[in-house]
Amino acid sequence: MTTVRETVSTTTEHLLRAWAEDLAAWRIPEPILSAVEESPWVLPEEVFTRRTEHYLAEPGGPSYERAMEALGPGGGSVLDIGAGGGSASLPLAARTTGLTVVDSSRPLLDDLVRRAAPLGLTPAAVCGTWPDVAAEVPEADVVLCHHVIYNVPDLEPFVTALTRHARRRVVAEITVRHPLTELNPYWKRFHGLERPEGPTAEQVIETLQALGLQVTAERWTRPALAEYKSFATLVDVTRRRLCLPPDRRDDVADALRDAGVSDESPPDLGSSGRDLVTLWWPGSARRSAG
Repeated sequence: MTTVRETVSTTTEHLLRAWAEDLAAWRIPEPILSAVEESPWVLPEEVFTRRTEHYLAEPGGPSYERAMEALGPGGGSVLDIGAGGGSASLPLAARTTGLTVVDSSRPLLDDLVRRAAPLGLTPAAVCGTWPDVAAEVPEADVVLCHHVIYNVPDLEPFVTALTRHARRRVVAEITVRHPLTELNPYWKRFHGLERPEGPTAEQVIETLQALGLQVTAERWTRPALAEYKSFATLVDVTRRRLCLPPDRRDDVADALRDAGVSDESPPDLGSSGRDLVTLWWPGSARRSAG
């Protein structure tokens, strides 16, 4: 049975500290942040919804396959951490015997529950952050965690709680590099600011292995998706992420077009990206009898 070690080595402590420091480097300088009224930490709910619709229509990819493999023909229960619109868990409905979803956004959870009903699922929805709400959440056969890890500076308790809640397998999906690196050329263009290039998926893998987890990884590329209904919406979200006022919309639009971003199939920049890594490892929760 795989467990996260209670005592971490000096090397592991170094990896965990480096991870936290790399994430802290993404803080926006106060003079830039205080110059605008809107928050740059935009939650693009439209992206989550459209991504879920796509994966329900065309399920697939390594993360989906590894989860379906762990559920097996007989199915099993699923716990989705950072569930968003349900793009990770809802496509598994055919083999899901029970679903618990955790997210910090109540509107996204409510939308997920509505979307699950036609699939024959009635998810238990827990609004909060992981692992703060871990004690309120039941164990499951398969635990999912897609596009959350780069938001987690304190990695050890986070993955420990994931592992202890999974009876069969944890399946996590992340980008090859921190997703906000997609915006780095625009920070340079508008603010003359050099932004970090990390952390990376390799750091995640190395750190999880140092914590004693038997991690397997598969790198893959997701097909391009139209994640916004309009180019104008992408422009506005990107503008806010770059801490620019509303009167800079046209400048941002020009910058996006200069970079080759499509008006007709606008992707989200700084969310999940296309170059991905699926990670999976055994859970440590006690398996149910039978």
